[in-house]
Amino acid sequence: MRALNIAATGMDAQQMRVEVISNNLANMSTTGYNARRADFADLHYQQIVRAGALSAADGSQVPAGVQLGLGVRAASVSMIVEQGSLLQSSGDLDIAIEGNGYLEITLPSGISAYTRDGALQRTGEGLIVTADGFPVVPDITIPDETRAITINADGEVYAYFTDQVEAQLLGQFSLATFTNEKGLEAIGSNNYLQTAASGEPQVGDPGTDGRGTLRQGYLETSSVDAVREITDLIQAQRGYELNAKVISAADQMLGATTQIR
Repeated sequence: MRALNIAATGMDAQQMRVEVISNNLANMSTTGYNARRADFADLHYQQIVRAGALSAADGSQVPAGVQLGLGVRAASVSMIVEQGSLLQSSGDLDIAIEGNGYLEITLPSGISAYTRDGALQRTGEGLIVTADGFPVVPDITIPDETRAITINADGEVYAYFTDQVEAQLLGQFSLATFTNEKGLEAIGSNNYLQTAASGEPQVGDPGTDGRGTLRQGYLETSSVDAVREITDLIQAQRGYELNAKVISAADQMLGATTQIR
């Protein structure tokens, strides 16, 4: 009976949906996290009678035919690209990106990754890095004698010293944008890698060519909407239960068939 296999694909789909929702809820407090969404598509169809097939010798055609669907499949788990709210913090190296763009960082392997997590820190040598210790591109080093740090909306980093009135420019952060942000590969720790689907990164100064600007002393919170996630969770649970009832009903029908004498 096809209903058993069809309902099983429905249960698998709803299980995947719950897994995606659980990951979103687990990352409600993750800086710069964008919620994910599971998308599904119908599976193959068995053509019992093809639409347009001849039904009589006079050339009459079947208007609709008989096409039996064989279930559902996962089409994608895509990232919902939307700006999280900004939360004021006390760190002088905390920066939030208002608008489009990602900070470029260098992984230990030497390849570039991209992140919206602006909770930056500095090493013992003064190099600005992420919370995991990955250097931010371009490399900016803060001298030991620095009294205060300011970062303007254009990403320029200025240092103030005790014996100087004017601030000294240490460098400028850049932002990378992508044609298709949903095509980025998530590798954990709020980091992404470019892929063939995302396209090449277009790197430039903040506030130029559609890139966002930076705000010092703020962090971008997660874009997860708890109310929406709970609503989706209830729908997924109901969908799972309904598919389970289909399997139970199909099993009872098969049982009734075997008892016919």
